[in-house]
Amino acid sequence: MLKQRVITALILLALLLPALFATNPWPFMGLTVVLIAAGAWEWGRLNQMPVWITWAGALICLMACALAVQMGWVLHTPAWVWLMAGALWVLLGCWMIQRGVTGWGLWPSIGRWVGGLVLLALAWVAMVQAHQRGVNFLLSVLVLVWAADVFAYFSGKAVGGRWIKKKLAVSISPGKSWEGVLGGMLGVLLVAGVWVGLDRRLGGSELSFYSLLWAKGWWFALPALLFMAAMSVVGDLVESLVKRSAGMKDSSGLLPGHGGVLDRVDALLPTLPLAMMLLIWI
Repeated sequence: MLKQRVITALILLALLLPALFATNPWPFMGLTVVLIAAGAWEWGRLNQMPVWITWAGALICLMACALAVQMGWVLHTPAWVWLMAGALWVLLGCWMIQRGVTGWGLWPSIGRWVGGLVLLALAWVAMVQAHQRGVNFLLSVLVLVWAADVFAYFSGKAVGGRWIKKKLAVSISPGKSWEGVLGGMLGVLLVAGVWVGLDRRLGGSELSFYSLLWAKGWWFALPALLFMAAMSVVGDLVESLVKRSAGMKDSSGLLPGHGGVLDRVDALLPTLPLAMMLLIWI
């Protein structure tokens, strides 16, 4: 399993890194749209749709992303789109977690499927737009999610359940603890502080997400970073809830050793659009 994980990770890095740093944005857009279409295919399977609909979902997602490019949304997206995406993730995400696995199964399957495709397409538009703002900006958003996950994991392992006895969402992900969430938030703040310092020292023209937040003031940056860390947890829990409802351990086996595409990007799905939403106030 470990060997598979390493090999898959190396192959993905070999594909993503050249596309990420290419002067032309099309390689990055092409590679990521294939991944997001694969996620749309997985989404159909998780919602137990017929095989032809799962493939149709991937095609619909590709067409939606192509339409976004045609409309110029990868360069400038109307503010209402990010406000809508942010509201959907905050309200529906929290509602889903509150209702639990049983509640998700009560939703009409077609509504769940269509809603997921919309959010997947919006996440892709946000990722591409973040890439257009600069590699430093995109990486800072990605690292925020990774830092929240890594720090949460080690905090949960070290002190999970010792201070707060009640689990975070025991029916969805029994291993997650409130101490892990708090540790993840602390990790995000530490990473943000270091990144802002590096931005100032290196003096590059491309500012990171952290520096843009900090330019607004610490009173804005701190709650915004904590909010982003919390929403990365929401994204993780939402995917876990859907998988548990479908009786599946992984979203697919497309990435040997890692599960599926959605297993790797679940926490990014809310945070990328939310990062673009926060830029509206900066």
